[in-house]
Amino acid sequence: MSSTNYTPRMLERFRKVVVPELMKEFQYKNPMQVPKLQKVVVSMCIKEATADMKIMEKAMEELSMITGQKPKLTRAKKAIAAFKLRAGMPLGAVVTLRGPRMYEFFDRFANVALPRVRDFRGLSPNGFDGSGNYSTGIKEQIIFPEITVEKVEKSRGMNVIFVTSANTDKEGYQLLEKMGLPFRKK
Repeated sequence: MSSTNYTPRMLERFRKVVVPELMKEFQYKNPMQVPKLQKVVVSMCIKEATADMKIMEKAMEELSMITGQKPKLTRAKKAIAAFKLRAGMPLGAVVTLRGPRMYEFFDRFANVALPRVRDFRGLSPNGFDGSGNYSTGIKEQIIFPEITVEKVEKSRGMNVIFVTSANTDKEGYQLLEKMGLPFRKK
């Protein structure tokens, strides 16, 4: 992956197809004005991990297989008695992808994993935050081909956040749609 002459398929698509289309659609004068994908954040919250650290280790291993990068362990910031949670207890794992790994993950997510979701009709276009960033949730990690279904002890969900340099939701939507995210029609 770190070879100097390799460029991910999605990055080439972005440069050759998406940039000219967005320049024409939004009347940008300079290609540097075109919004781009800045990072992809994949996070997983495992509430059972407060009782057993082995569950957290297994979830982190699965997340690293999916993203190709070692996840960071997240801990509780403060104690919440109602949830039997003390400050410093492990709660989840998060991975921030940038550069070629980000484009590789985007490609696998849009073209391999999402079509494997049961009864998939497209992603909801309502996941934008007002600044062009998109957030979605996945119910099962087994949609990724890297995960062996027989080895999965429990189905876990995860959140995927696409952070873009877009200023509006419309620009962010057009960027992600032209890159290949399958959105439901509004």
